[in-house]
Amino acid sequence: MNADDTAPTSGLYPALFRHVLTRTDPEQAHHMTVRALHTAHAMPGGPAALRALFGTPAPGTESRTWQALGLTHPSPLGLAAGFDKDGEVALALLDLGYGHVEVGTVTAKPQPGNPRPRSFRLVSDRALINRMGFNNRGARALAQRLARTRSTERGQRAVIGVNIGKSKVTPLADAAEDYRFSANLVAPYASYLAINVSSPNTPGLRDLQSVQMLAPILQAVREEAEASERRLGRAVPVLVKIAPDLHDDDVDAVARLAVDEGLAGVIATNTTIARPQTLRTPREKVEQIGAGGLSGPILAERSMEVLRLLRQVLPEDATVISAGGVETAAQVRERLAAGADLVQGYTAMIYHGPAWPGRIAHELRGDA
Repeated sequence: MNADDTAPTSGLYPALFRHVLTRTDPEQAHHMTVRALHTAHAMPGGPAALRALFGTPAPGTESRTWQALGLTHPSPLGLAAGFDKDGEVALALLDLGYGHVEVGTVTAKPQPGNPRPRSFRLVSDRALINRMGFNNRGARALAQRLARTRSTERGQRAVIGVNIGKSKVTPLADAAEDYRFSANLVAPYASYLAINVSSPNTPGLRDLQSVQMLAPILQAVREEAEASERRLGRAVPVLVKIAPDLHDDDVDAVARLAVDEGLAGVIATNTTIARPQTLRTPREKVEQIGAGGLSGPILAERSMEVLRLLRQVLPEDATVISAGGVETAAQVRERLAAGADLVQGYTAMIYHGPAWPGRIAHELRGDA
């Protein structure tokens, strides 16, 4: 597939992207988008206006729904973690047409992340490289914000997962307690919890994907989820998010560990540290950008490989959320047919615009 095969060539957003956004720092453009969504959603009639603008059915009126994690999803396509790190616009994003939104990554302690610039577009590949470093306001602030979101009728029905990572200052030896702290705070407001041990942008984090180091982290988060369930009478499924760069044997081992530890399933995959030769962006530019996680269509093949491997290892009732390189409704259907229960995207919205999730949802419901 050429890099332009699925890119829109007409309409307002492509023109905005070409003439404005490509001339704006990616992180600045991201903050502008979040502010615009927050403002639009906060206006009287804002949520209904967003749904009307992007053709999204009102909650509870969808012609077709999907079941996963014991929850009802108006679309199998959700938004991966990283866009709404602090849970500021989760409901607005759902009004764009996503079936679920995963907020975070959140850490136990607030942290500024890595030095800027730390987000880069590879336009000819419709890809991103980021080394944000889990910049967020911390688990306590996210819990407070989600509590306000859940205080409304709309918020109570919304499927909002929370992605948890390790604080940069916490030694790897203390990682389990760091994850436990965050899980304790956010579990009461999370539709599910995702344990992020696969970001390439926190030093040493991916070492936690080894079975020996991962087991106590899974145990700690699961215990907090179960404690929340006992208090609230509502299950909080726990999943682990893995990297595409894991060897197949390690994918197998992590999947089996997740089952042994009583997790609901696996999210596959995160961004990659690889820089494939098939990238169309000039090699000099890629090398100049440097370290970070690469996302976009380049991930699709490996993400599908990991999905198929997981389905060979995991029991039928385990949930797999497939992420990485998805851009079209046909690709979402392919992931579902290969055994994914849900699918996530992120980078595609940067290149295809805010109407992208609603358009995919329409096609999947068969009403496009």
